[in-house]
Order: sequence, then C-alpha cells, then structure tokens
Amino acid sequence: MRNFFKLLLQAIRGEEQNYTELNLNRAIFLLSVPMILEMVGESLFAIIDAFFVARYVGIEGVATVGLTESVLTLIYSVAIGLSTAATAIVSRRVGEGNKKEAGQALAQVILISLIFGIIVGISGYVFAEDILRLMGGDDHLIASGANFTRIVFVSSPSIILLYTLSGALRGAGDASTAMRSIILANFINIGMDFILIPVMGMGVEGAAIATSIGRTIGVLYQLYAILRGNGNMQIERSQFAPNKEVIKSLINISAGGTGQFLIQSASWIFLTRILSNFGSDVVAGYTIAIRIIVFTILPSWGLSNAASTLVGQNLGAGKPERAEASVWRVGLYNMGFLLLVGIIFSVFAKDFISIFNDSPKVVDIGVLCLQIICLGYVFFGYGMVIGQSLNGAGDTKTPTIMNLICFWALEIPLAYLFANVFKWGPSGVFWSIAISESILAVIAIFVFRRGKWKNMQV
Repeated sequence: MRNFFKLLLQAIRGEEQNYTELNLNRAIFLLSVPMILEMVGESLFAIIDAFFVARYVGIEGVATVGLTESVLTLIYSVAIGLSTAATAIVSRRVGEGNKKEAGQALAQVILISLIFGIIVGISGYVFAEDILRLMGGDDHLIASGANFTRIVFVSSPSIILLYTLSGALRGAGDASTAMRSIILANFINIGMDFILIPVMGMGVEGAAIATSIGRTIGVLYQLYAILRGNGNMQIERSQFAPNKEVIKSLINISAGGTGQFLIQSASWIFLTRILSNFGSDVVAGYTIAIRIIVFTILPSWGLSNAASTLVGQNLGAGKPERAEASVWRVGLYNMGFLLLVGIIFSVFAKDFISIFNDSPKVVDIGVLCLQIICLGYVFFGYGMVIGQSLNGAGDTKTPTIMNLICFWALEIPLAYLFANVFKWGPSGVFWSIAISESILAVIAIFVFRRGKWKNMQV
C-alpha cells in the first residue's frame, strides 16, 4: 500500500519518464492517473456553470447557456480533433527521440489553434444575436443573453488551446501538466462564478466571464510550463513560421478526430428525438442515465488516452510489439473497471437515478436504461481503448469509418426499428446502444489485430 501511494504521488507530480522503456504496468499507471483527473476536471466546467446559473439566474439563463453550448459543440469537435492530432504527432516525435521536431509540431498546433480561435471568436461576437435566434431563442432571451454568447465566443482561442495544448502535453508524456492546468482553471472558475454571480449580481454574463478567465489562466499555465522547458519538447521562436508539411499532417489527422466526435454527438441527438415520441418523462430518465454513464466512464477515457500516448511513443521508438502489448493490457484493465461499474449500476440503478429525480416514471426509465446499456460495458471497455490507440498511431480515418457504420448505419436504424416497428418502446433504443457498442468493439478488435496501424506515418 505504501508503494502504491508513492507511485500515485509520482504520477501526480509528473516526474519525467521514458515510457518506451519503463515497466509496462508502471507506465500505464503513471500516464493514466493524471489523464483520469484531467478528464474529471474538464467535465466539471459545465457542471459548475450550470449549478451557479440555475441557482442564481434562473431558467432563462440556463436556456441561454444551453443554446450557446449547442453551437459550441462544433468548436469543441474541431478542438478535440486537433488535440488528437497533436497527441499522435508529438508522441511519435518523442518516441523517435526528436525533441526539436516535437517542438515544431507543438508550435504549429499553437499557430493553427490561434488562427481558428480568432476567426471563430470574431464571427461569434458579430453574429451572437443571430446564433441565439437560429437556435430558437425568443427576443427577450436574445436581448438578455447575447452578451453571454459574445463573451464565450471571444474566448474561443482559450477554449481551443486548452484542448490542443493538453493533447500535445499528453503526447509528450507530460500528462500531469495538462491535469494541473485543468484543475487550476476549475478553481479559478468556481471562485469567479461565486464572486461575479451571487455576490456582484452579474447574472449569466458572470458565468461567461468566469469560465473565460479560468480557461485563459489554464492556457497561460500550460504555455508557461512548456516554454520553461519540457524534457521531451524543444520549442523555439523560429518554429512558429507556418510549416506546410506539419500543418497538412495535423489537418489530415484532426479531420478524423473531429469526424468521430461529430458522428457520436449526432447519433445521440437522433436517439433523443426517437425517445421524445414517448414523452418528457422518458427523455428525462434517459438524460439522467446517460449523464451518470458519461461521468463514470471518465476513468476509461483517461486509460484510453494513456494507451494512445504509449502507442505513439512506442511506434516512434521502433517498438510496435510493445505498442500492441500496451493496448491489450490497457483494454483488459478498462474492461475489468467497466465490468465492475456495470455490476454496481445493475444492482443500485434505482438509487443512482433517484438522486436526480424521484418521479416513478423517470426512475423506471432511467433504471431500464442503465441496466440495458451496462450489458455492453465489457465490450465497450475494449472498443474505446482500441479506438483511441488507432488515433494515437495517426490512423483517425479507420475509427471514423467504424463510428459511421456502428452509430449511423446500425444504431439509429436499430433504435427506430426496435422502438417503433417492433413496439419495444424506449427499451428498444437502449438495446440499440448496447448492441451497437458491442459490435463496434468487435470490429475494432478485428481491425487492430490486422496490424496496419503499425505502418502509419505521421
């Protein structure tokens, strides 16, 4: 136990390690712990803002946040895509022992992030009212919420950089710096939310300012840590000149990462639309269950990101077999974790759902959703790890195609067929999720075993 806590402290501190030589179990642990904490920290942004706005501003403020966040999903998708590309390229260069080219890739990531963020920020500031109107906001909501939308969009460079710099740091094996930046940003956001909303009475605009300041300070901390000198990345001022080859590689890889996120997001929208035919109680129960699931699988995403970094670095070091072994090992751990979560949800589903809502109909639907979807958890554990590992190898095209097949060509049609044609009702939608996720995992394992990812050049 003493050795465990010593290792845990080492993971949080982020001491420099050679993850291509380190004992595999130790490497997985040291990388995954800060990545898990980073995922938890990132999820807290939306929860904290929603809490303060709902408590101190009201329904109209919540609606403004919701409408703006819906549009921001497009920006998040690009940021996630660029972050995926940054991890793949930086980890490969680090594995090769080429610190200067790792710094070159980082510089180009910063350049692209700033350019895209500035363009989006200006557009969002100018067309804030039109964005809210397009999303269905009435005149009163637009008048009271336009400034919130303007402030959030102006902070687009910080939103994007927080994702992309974290991706680069993870690729370099410095996951602890990415973790600390998110934790720092959250502390600032909580403090500013309290000062600006209930104390100063700035309403929903206060939430936008708090989040913007929090994310910006998080980015500044990342830049400070990077420029101070990261052991695996050597960055120089001259590297910020546009490099066509690096930019082309970043865009090609990020396109797949962006596509994966958009495909998944769109599939959830379609499923919600099918469920809406069965009433608001059904949608509420489903929404609560999905939010519980998303929060509990954050450790799984941390493990998956660790596998992605290990794949990139080991491929760069010319150790494809160790890269493959890393994925199978992480997949096994993730499968065990999600199996445990699935068992807990199956037994205590009613207790979890009742925390959020005690309406019998809502609780019944939420319990049904948790119990059915958890049946696919064992397969899901392997599927998400392999998908991220392919991304880490620079092959974002294959996971995109797999997602397109399983989520759009399979999950959505099955949901409609089971729910409406076979008359299974809401349970038909839940079964379509469990079946599609399981099939996705089987396809991912088959593709991964073929080994073409080992030959990817980035």
